[in-house]
Amino acid sequence: MSSDETPNVPSPRNSREVVREKAQKVHAQQSRARVMRRIILGAIAVVAVGAIGTAITLAVSAQVSKPQLTPGGMSHDGILVSDISASAMSDETAAPTAPEETEAGGDATPTPEPTTSSTVDIHVYVDYLSPDAGEFERANARQLVNWISEGAATVTYHPVALLTASSNGTKYSLRAAAAAACVATHSPAQFYAFNHDLLDDQPEVNTDGFSDAQLADIAGAVGSDNVKSVRSCIENQDYVTWAKDATSRALEGPLVGSDDLVLTAAPMIVVNGEAYVGALDDPSEFSQFVLTVASDAYYATETPTPAPTETTEPVPSETPAS
Repeated sequence: MSSDETPNVPSPRNSREVVREKAQKVHAQQSRARVMRRIILGAIAVVAVGAIGTAITLAVSAQVSKPQLTPGGMSHDGILVSDISASAMSDETAAPTAPEETEAGGDATPTPEPTTSSTVDIHVYVDYLSPDAGEFERANARQLVNWISEGAATVTYHPVALLTASSNGTKYSLRAAAAAACVATHSPAQFYAFNHDLLDDQPEVNTDGFSDAQLADIAGAVGSDNVKSVRSCIENQDYVTWAKDATSRALEGPLVGSDDLVLTAAPMIVVNGEAYVGALDDPSEFSQFVLTVASDAYYATETPTPAPTETTEPVPSETPAS
């Protein structure tokens, strides 16, 4: 067979070189692909870090630019109720209590009220989502109004937020406390009515509660003097930070007027520095407690009558016998 008829078969050495060249090309392509992936991932990371940094900067700037506001017309994080106008309360709540008739036909003994000359100092710590706070307000609002009107007691409400986590993430307790501070600041004459309405008609625990717009509507419905200012304050959540800090201060104590009391629940009622631990839905029991505390304070400060000083009469001396 002539050489022209010999098949063109590559030698073993040439085959290895071809395979090596292909492998080098594949390796080079893979290396370039890895480098490109690293470059792309690095660029994405830089962009992400930049975006996060920008967001943090904007958030911090917003906090710095918005001052931490403090409500006006308050003392020790409380709103003193010293005067209640006729329009501030419904007729049903403000009406005097009629004596109950006994089986013998006479009137029952009226609920005792503080009658000492000194004014009783009552502080009520309320969480507007607390069912117990609503129960206390509904049971005792009438006699509290009477005591305030007669000058027998001063009542200070302290909005706190202990149930902030019990409203499906809407932080209703915190927002409601802040809304109460808005009314106390911009429309103090209507605070008691707003406070009473929030406690009398409460949302249930573990519900969203009222929105900020609804809270502003309630404030407007009680006859707010500065509707626009109150609505803006509530919807902008001006006093949310204050409400959080006020709650922390109450939890740390001591509560105003006491030596060592701290907030343990809402409501917490403190009368002349003593915590009420009786039934929240029994106005007679609460009234008796107030009367007892007031009497104790009265007798503790009463000046005792000085006892007469004994005088020693001179003893006549004996005349010596002459």
